[in-house]
Amino acid sequence: MTSHPKNLAAIADPSPRSLLRIVLVGHVDHGKSTLIGRLLQETGGVSAAKIESLKAMSSKRGMPFELSFLLDSLQAERDQGITIDTSEIRFRTNDRDVALIDAPGHTEFLRNMITGAARADAALLLIDAAEGVREQTRRHAYLLHLLGVRQVAVIVNKMDRVGFDEQVYRSISSEISTYLENLGLLASEIVPISAREGDGVAKLSDRAAWYRGPTVLQAIDAFSPARPAEDLALRLPVQAVYKFDDRRIIAGRIEAGRIAVGDEIVFQPSGKTAIVRSIEAWPPSAANTEHAHREAGHSVGITLDREIFVERGEIVATGATRPKIARSLRARIFWLADEPLYAGANLTLRLATASTKARIAAIHSVIDPGNLSQTVHATVNNNEVAELEFGLFQPLGADLYTVNPKTGRIVLEHGGRIAGGGLILSVGSDETPLRPANRAVTPVASTVSAAERNSRNGHEGAVLWFTGLPGSGKSTIARSIERRIFDLGGAPLLLDGDTMRAGLNNDLGFANSDRAENVRRLAEVSSLLAKNGSIAITAAISPVAADRAMARELVGERFFEIHVATPLEVCEQRDPKGLYKRARAGEIKGFTGVDAIYEVPKAPDLTLRTDELPLETAVARVIDLLRDTGVLKRTETDTNTTI
Repeated sequence: MTSHPKNLAAIADPSPRSLLRIVLVGHVDHGKSTLIGRLLQETGGVSAAKIESLKAMSSKRGMPFELSFLLDSLQAERDQGITIDTSEIRFRTNDRDVALIDAPGHTEFLRNMITGAARADAALLLIDAAEGVREQTRRHAYLLHLLGVRQVAVIVNKMDRVGFDEQVYRSISSEISTYLENLGLLASEIVPISAREGDGVAKLSDRAAWYRGPTVLQAIDAFSPARPAEDLALRLPVQAVYKFDDRRIIAGRIEAGRIAVGDEIVFQPSGKTAIVRSIEAWPPSAANTEHAHREAGHSVGITLDREIFVERGEIVATGATRPKIARSLRARIFWLADEPLYAGANLTLRLATASTKARIAAIHSVIDPGNLSQTVHATVNNNEVAELEFGLFQPLGADLYTVNPKTGRIVLEHGGRIAGGGLILSVGSDETPLRPANRAVTPVASTVSAAERNSRNGHEGAVLWFTGLPGSGKSTIARSIERRIFDLGGAPLLLDGDTMRAGLNNDLGFANSDRAENVRRLAEVSSLLAKNGSIAITAAISPVAADRAMARELVGERFFEIHVATPLEVCEQRDPKGLYKRARAGEIKGFTGVDAIYEVPKAPDLTLRTDELPLETAVARVIDLLRDTGVLKRTETDTNTTI
């Protein structure tokens, strides 16, 4: 919920006032919503009539009135008594305008908390005097450090519950100060208050006569606003390119700096240059159709003095202060997904309007924000902080967070969900590559269309991905399918996991990162074949579900996961290559216990058990799958004799 109190808008103030964005964080039930309600009441941000109406509503519900009800933007919050979204509340102090960002305290709502803190200039860290510093308090403090928030005031709330005991306050003050100092943060103030009763919020309390520091409002006024975004170097991420009449209008929101007609600009990472011919804004009107200049915060469209091709994700800058071309980068990230993140894993990395596939090239350190222990781990687990090195599949325009926070933050997406985020610490480019393997390339399209290939082959391109334990019969079925489709006039091609490991993938072992890279290469080749009209028949153990999900995402719609679900005891009896015996004897390094790490597909497109089905029946079921999904064309008689 965003609040814009009407009575505040009417306050006349001829002097320019700075806007300060403050994020309020703390453990659930430590009183964030009550504090915000009190701040609104003390600054005139809510009318007496509004409070009376809420009191009447509370009475009707049979509930005592709480100031926190002012913040209940969702019915679910009233019912559950917790804040589940990030809210921004506006009010005015003596010195400035304040946008207070209320971030959730529950662990499961950390994604929203990160979204809120990412926009903040300063923070209020709330602690319940009766409960003291909790694990979630430490985690939130570390998130502030992670996201680059350097101005922090600690608010010790609910002092009335401990009788305004000075020793309780001193103990909490000492503990949180030490923790923040270890993070490189300094608490500007540690303010004892009772948000419910008003002590210490707008004026000092007689019940805490031993405290002579500032109130909460005075601590807020002491924060320094961030450098105005318009004073930073120009950063205009391209959101879209529109064609109007004979004009190409490049649209986006100015995140930092200013842009003016006549400016010479550069697009990163393409490096293309042009001069701004006009600046336009929406909705069009006589007053705003054309402008000489625009600054940070405005959404604009620009036209250029020349025809150049640019696309979404590029960043408009000036030549002297352009962002770096990132082909790899190092970042400090907070990992939110349940699945561990490991070196070699692939995910989606987003920066402003750009996104690219990225691979974890290295995990340099892992930190548990609960106790600040730093280790070197092979994986990053849920709620851990890590410094990672990313190899990018496509170059991006990027800044270090310390240079320009608007284009120095990244978001990580895994399995279609936001899985983490963080700050860019260093960038690898052509001049200083972190991972020289990733170079800017321009894929070359085939001159033969998919429709032409489909017409000649009698089928569409697709990937049949056979997964299962060693000895399950994957390769046997895959070879039979290849022969069947070929005999019917199609264009199949077998990609057996062992065959690929003997050639293209012979540099890979069996560590998690090597397995992930093995699957990625198989998926890349399979996808290329499918896009060019073939039916790629891939047979590989591919034991990790996340790797198979990555393969599905890479290939797209025509990916069919086929689980050859033969029981382990049958596979061990067959063991045609002696893998189980050799692995248990330690003869195959890194291969021990493949059956233990195999993650059974939860929703395969087809399941086959070779201990129950004759080979011909298994092949027929795969052919039926291809026909049912439209990959293979059905005939009027559907005799399985033609494609």
